[in-house]
Amino acid sequence: MATNITMPQLGESVTEGTISKWLVKPGDKVNKYDPLAEVMTDKVNADVPSSYTGTIKELLVAEDETVAVGTVICTIEAEEVPKELKAEPVNQQKTESVLTTSDDSQKNRYSPAVLKLAQEHDISLENVKGTGKGGRITRKDIQNIIEHGPETNNEEPTIPEVKIDFKKQPVPVPTLSTDVEVPVTGVRKAIAENMVRSKHEAPHAWMMVEVDVTNLVNYRQRVKESFKEQEGMNLTFLPFFIKATVEALKEYPQVNSMWGGNKIIQKKDINVSVAVAAEDALFVPVIKQADEKTIKGLAREVQNLANKARTGQLTLADTEGGTFTINNTGSFGSILSTPIINQPQAAILSIESIVKKPVVIESEVGDVIAIRSMVNLCLSLDHRILDGLICGRFLARVKEKLENMNEKTISIY
Repeated sequence: MATNITMPQLGESVTEGTISKWLVKPGDKVNKYDPLAEVMTDKVNADVPSSYTGTIKELLVAEDETVAVGTVICTIEAEEVPKELKAEPVNQQKTESVLTTSDDSQKNRYSPAVLKLAQEHDISLENVKGTGKGGRITRKDIQNIIEHGPETNNEEPTIPEVKIDFKKQPVPVPTLSTDVEVPVTGVRKAIAENMVRSKHEAPHAWMMVEVDVTNLVNYRQRVKESFKEQEGMNLTFLPFFIKATVEALKEYPQVNSMWGGNKIIQKKDINVSVAVAAEDALFVPVIKQADEKTIKGLAREVQNLANKARTGQLTLADTEGGTFTINNTGSFGSILSTPIINQPQAAILSIESIVKKPVVIESEVGDVIAIRSMVNLCLSLDHRILDGLICGRFLARVKEKLENMNEKTISIY
């Protein structure tokens, strides 16, 4: 009997998933709990395990296709299915008729992988015939054209005939340019929905302080080479900023809060969410008990979580429990930004780029102009939970800690 395997719910708020890669094909024999496919959601990348031992009958969802939780993605001929888990037999005739019917409804929906591959090899997707479900163009279609030329595809590009009257002004020859429609992937859709909900639900307020981190820059410069030799990883500025922030959060626990509808929840643990940009998505993995870690420990956590995010290995546990978010926008050269709060947290801090600039400082001979390393810290706050007074004091404390960081005041280990 053919038994259905459905798209699982990989997280409490996850409503859909994308089949990024099938690990089996029809006719393959699998054991219970063997992985069937790799699935990507806005939260994590995970494997879908088989619920039964048996033989794969049919794959009903194409790679790069996004479907809702509960959608049947494949069928399996199970060797033995408990009565309470037995599904209705699949109507094979109906399924085959659906799959063989000519359907171009998905032709103009392109996955990010297809778009990237086509752009790299200057292939117009309008002229490619897709072999995927609903006429959708797959990576294999593009790869086939790259390897064997456009004649291997059934649809050839058509060039409009242009007539030029040389007695008059020359007529420009039209080019085969076209707008590219980029489909909204499951990850991008979830990010969009979360950002819209945050802006609509939380009354955002914003403030910024400028920090002189010259001492910190000099300190890191002196120790970064020995740190890399000893620990096997780079010592970036981010762990120092996280350290200063979590110490300030301990002094101002109101900022480490969440909105609970009819109450404000001050969190006991300080779990820092760190925004990590991947190829086509943004992930926010969490450093648990960040206030208990050293600079070295924070550096190790940041590196491990960033690597997992960019290689699609984040688990649900890696993304849960955040109480405050830090966004390192300075890594892209930004000097000023207004971050959107990571709901239901009370605030988010953006660390901008460190820039050398002339600054007026006090000295023994009076005010002088000196070249200093300066950075902007930008805080967005939920005005239902926080006010300017507390946030101003919190930012001032972070500023004070950063400006006094050196080998005498803080230990990397």
